[in-house]
Amino acid sequence: MSKLVPCMWFNGDAEEAAKFYTSLVPNSAITHVQRNVSDNPSGKEGSVLVVEFTVAGQPLVALNGGMKMEYTHAISLMIHCDDQAQVDSVWNAFLAHGGKEEQCGWLRDRWGVAWQVVPKVMFEFLSSPDRAAAARAMQAMMKMVKLDVDVLRRAFEGKSAA
Repeated sequence: MSKLVPCMWFNGDAEEAAKFYTSLVPNSAITHVQRNVSDNPSGKEGSVLVVEFTVAGQPLVALNGGMKMEYTHAISLMIHCDDQAQVDSVWNAFLAHGGKEEQCGWLRDRWGVAWQVVPKVMFEFLSSPDRAAAARAMQAMMKMVKLDVDVLRRAFEGKSAA
């Protein structure tokens, strides 16, 4: 069975990035490190070429491509968080390691990769058959940087912010 595995491009620090990413949430690990078998544009013989790893069970690959490449918002990685404590933990870890906050639960890590840190309940709110409640939750989210479960829930329920 074929799998779709996102490959992320780095310039010599793929292993460092993979170690950081796997520290964020449970069910994450580095599964394989492939070293260069000879000198090439990606690095010297013996240096890290590819790191295979999982984040929350999702397979990913980090490649040392041999030059700096810029990431865009055209693709991002989303972490579904169980609760506010996990949102806070993941968010704070990104910021502590050089990340930069953006809008609506988005941030950029120190390598420029766009991440979305989203509580799972947000998807319940947005898919609710109560479209007015879903719209209130969406409007509340649009005003946030880091997502706040309590504020989102109050908006969804039509309760004013206390």
